[in-house]
Amino acid sequence: MRKPPRILSVAGSDSSGGAGIQADIKTITMLGGYAMTAITAITAQNTVGVSSIFPLTPELMREQFQACESDIGFDAIKIGMLAFPSQAETLWDLLIGQPDGLPIVLDPVMVATSGAVLADGHMIAGFRRLMDVATLVTPNLPELEALTDRPCPDRDAIYEAAAELVERHGCHVLAKGGHGEGERVMDLLVRPDGSAVAFEHERIETRHTHGTGCTLSSAIATLLGHGQEMDHAVRLARQFVVKAIKAAPGFGAGHGPMGHQGVR
Repeated sequence: MRKPPRILSVAGSDSSGGAGIQADIKTITMLGGYAMTAITAITAQNTVGVSSIFPLTPELMREQFQACESDIGFDAIKIGMLAFPSQAETLWDLLIGQPDGLPIVLDPVMVATSGAVLADGHMIAGFRRLMDVATLVTPNLPELEALTDRPCPDRDAIYEAAAELVERHGCHVLAKGGHGEGERVMDLLVRPDGSAVAFEHERIETRHTHGTGCTLSSAIATLLGHGQEMDHAVRLARQFVVKAIKAAPGFGAGHGPMGHQGVR
């Protein structure tokens, strides 16, 4: 029997279960991976907002990471919400020592779906440093603008901004278009050689989109851990997210969670 890929999620805990560590565990499990965690913060939140954030120390994050690494090991790593820059510095030290070729997917979480701001200028600088060791970075359009200090009003501008990050950091960049307008959502994957491929689907009119970014990035990490090529991993992960949105259970008064367990 083939063992499942070992996926570590470095992210915050969402008390309502829709995003963060909880969404990552559901996604990794549904896609046949073995989920492990290094929690960066505990949040009190629900579908209408984040009411409290309790950051964990960089030392405790490091200990969680090393406990998993020393005993079980990794086939891929997903990075989501970080609470402060010192966590990014600690994580960078840990990632530098990883084997060449280990997939590292960085989702630079800066703003929650509810609108709560989760990163400031110092944290953005920390994300930029982590991009140097990432295999793939998955910013949404506001995050892409924050990382490049340039507006992204159309496809050409989105490509130029993503290509700037690719040239600067040598990673793949998946610019997510969910914050854009129009009847179709376009995500643009820019590869290290500067070439690009667009993925599109019809926009789903729903308020149940809590945790879409977390789910997409952990899905890609899991599929890369299975050995899928980058383009195909992105394609399959996007399909998983679309199905999870359509399977949403309808919980909450705000941006409700998706239905990870309903994806077949």
